Amino acid sequence: QVHLVESGGGLVQAGGSLRLSCAASGRTFSTYAMGWFRQAPGKEREFVAAISWSGGNTYYADSVKGRFTISRDNAKNTVYLQMNSLKPEDTAVYYCATGSRYTSSNYYDYDYWGQGTQVTVSS
Repeated sequence: QVHLVESGGGLVQAGGSLRLSCAASGRTFSTYAMGWFRQAPGKEREFVAAISWSGGNTYYADSVKGRFTISRDNAKNTVYLQMNSLKPEDTAVYYCATGSRYTSSNYYDYDYWGQGTQVTVSS
């Protein structure tokens, strides 16, 4: 069993930056890929970024490529999402997820989810 807790969300102006963190409990953290997803009001949950268990492979949605960076620290059981050049359309609840063996963009490949953290980007 893995328990995930996100933090770091908030209100930021367009062009600004935020760094999200996701702390995981459970000794199997380092064996799983990690993903970030987001869900805006009235929209489906969408893939943002994923990282392999080792951190050696990363995968991004086209909408965030070049602006967001995913990373992980297995010693701290934590995954991060550095978000730069934020846009109003990035406004959403951001969720971290794990349990996948692969850096998948499909939400159904992930078994464990956090409660989410709100990111609001004002124009």
